[in-house]
Amino acid sequence: MSHSIIDLIGNTPLVESRVVNTNPNVKLYFKLEGQNPGGSVKDRAALNMIKSALDRGDISTSTKLIEATSGNTGIALAMIANIYGLSIELVMPENATLERVQTMRAYGATVTLTSSSVGIEGARDYAEDKVKNDGFVMLNQFGNDDNWKAHYKSTGPEIWEDTHHKVTHFVSSMGTTGTIMGTSTYLKEQNKEIQIVGVQPTDNSSIPGIRKWPQEYLPKIFDASKVDSVLEVSQEEATQMTLRLAKEEGIFAGMSSGGAAAAAIRLANTLESGVIVSIICDRGDRYLSSGLFD
Repeated sequence: MSHSIIDLIGNTPLVESRVVNTNPNVKLYFKLEGQNPGGSVKDRAALNMIKSALDRGDISTSTKLIEATSGNTGIALAMIANIYGLSIELVMPENATLERVQTMRAYGATVTLTSSSVGIEGARDYAEDKVKNDGFVMLNQFGNDDNWKAHYKSTGPEIWEDTHHKVTHFVSSMGTTGTIMGTSTYLKEQNKEIQIVGVQPTDNSSIPGIRKWPQEYLPKIFDASKVDSVLEVSQEEATQMTLRLAKEEGIFAGMSSGGAAAAAIRLANTLESGVIVSIICDRGDRYLSSGLFD
């Protein structure tokens, strides 16, 4: 029995690919982060950022929080802020799916939509302006070390233990880069030979949750030395793999997960042997209105 919903964050399952991975000499496991109570991997970072800020005295119940988000972090922050009695305004591009906006509001957050023409960068600029001029406090997932430390403390150790120390490759999409930074740091401490593979979209591809950041918006927590290689996937590749995951593996996930899985399959086909873990970031139900599954 758990005393709070936040006690259920983490310890998500690994499931072996039985269909989409066709290399019999490589084990491919998907880590199902959609099993977190807020529905995504971002529950981990949101909890660590809020709890650490409260413990340090950086924020209190009188603090006006604001954060720019493309969706999943906002949902996680809305859920956890509400549990701790905090008010929060979440800023996101207006092309965000209706499900994500409604979920944030259901948790009690104020949601502000910015022009989709300036993307998440525009949402970040709006939030930073509110911090400068209106007394808001931003947790700043893009520059907050408590983001990646959440994965150092939980995601990395879980993968290491659940693969019985046999993981050889870790594959993750890159948005804020917190997941790949923290998990890489932990896994490399256990075995420096483990290969860390980041996933980015090809030029002119739009994959929610994955970005190829302009240099001026590159997350401050990102350290290129912690990533051994980067694979690029197209929007079409990510879409098709997302559909295959649902139909062939029974894994209902969003497009960023499909992108990571497509990269993991490509990687598996180049290996003579190995144990790959790929992050399934969230669930597909928050993308139903996008037409992805039509």
